Amino acid sequence: MKAPNTTSRRALLGGMAVASLATAMRGPPASAGSTAVTTSGPTIPLWPGSPPGAPARLPVRHDKQASDNPDFSERIITGIAQPWLEVRQPAYRTGAATLLIPGGGYGFLAWDNEGEEQARWLTQRGVTCFILSYRLPAEGWANRALVPLQDAQRAIRIIRSRAGDFALDPQRLAVLGFSAGGHLGGSLATRFAETTYTPVDALDEISARPDLAGLIYPVITLSKPFTHAGSRDNLLGEGAPAKDAEYASVENRVGADTPPVFLTASSDDGLVPIGNSLAMYSALLDRQRPCEFHGFDKGGHGFGARLDAATPAHAWPDLFHAFGARHGIFAA
Repeated sequence: MKAPNTTSRRALLGGMAVASLATAMRGPPASAGSTAVTTSGPTIPLWPGSPPGAPARLPVRHDKQASDNPDFSERIITGIAQPWLEVRQPAYRTGAATLLIPGGGYGFLAWDNEGEEQARWLTQRGVTCFILSYRLPAEGWANRALVPLQDAQRAIRIIRSRAGDFALDPQRLAVLGFSAGGHLGGSLATRFAETTYTPVDALDEISARPDLAGLIYPVITLSKPFTHAGSRDNLLGEGAPAKDAEYASVENRVGADTPPVFLTASSDDGLVPIGNSLAMYSALLDRQRPCEFHGFDKGGHGFGARLDAATPAHAWPDLFHAFGARHGIFAA
């Protein structure tokens, strides 16, 4: 497999930084690389009406092709007015599910690299996937710092409420987030019980706690020295008080009920320093929470599942799946 062209993604993220300085139906699991058929399920809106804090003028969706490599699509999505879930169903369902959270510095969604392509390898292993399109906090929403977490909490509740529809075990639900999506996944894993919006219906009585979290080259801290400034400023606003950054830094929110967490990052990540993952790993160890961290010397940032076998970080999907199997989420 050719190495991906990640120049466009890095330019987008780097530019922001510079500018801002149920009972499961079981069948035999498909193995990675198999020809098992993945089917697209319904598109599920998160909110029955306008999302919380909607501006008078809603953002308009825009899709852009950011890849100049013909072997890889990289749609960049902005203008999320009505957030939704895209369902990807495996041929054989093990009962496990994963909420996929693309990154993009809280300024866009890297839909293919950190959504669709992740769903492909997971569905090959019998995992039903839900790709999350979440609102971007700088697009006019009130309480901007809570907007992505509102959508993530609501997404988990919807998936659990529809476990019977998709042959899922509602207690085997993972979240897998990338870059700023890793910050959102980590926030969900540590702040799932926080009231971030006024309940809108009975679904909001359902637990939003994921049973396992995978955080891939994640943004973790929003405080110096390791923060990705673009993610911080898009989420909190430029010039936000230091106390707001500390409150939203995931390593500060780890508690006794944080689910098992898998972390991976590369030493040569020049965009989101590996110190983010180390800070989270240290916090999890301090609170004696189940966790696993893999730091690779090569991989860079934004690699998704595209690395060839010569690049050490290519091994992370197998390691993540094995971690989930040991914790009873994925089929062994």
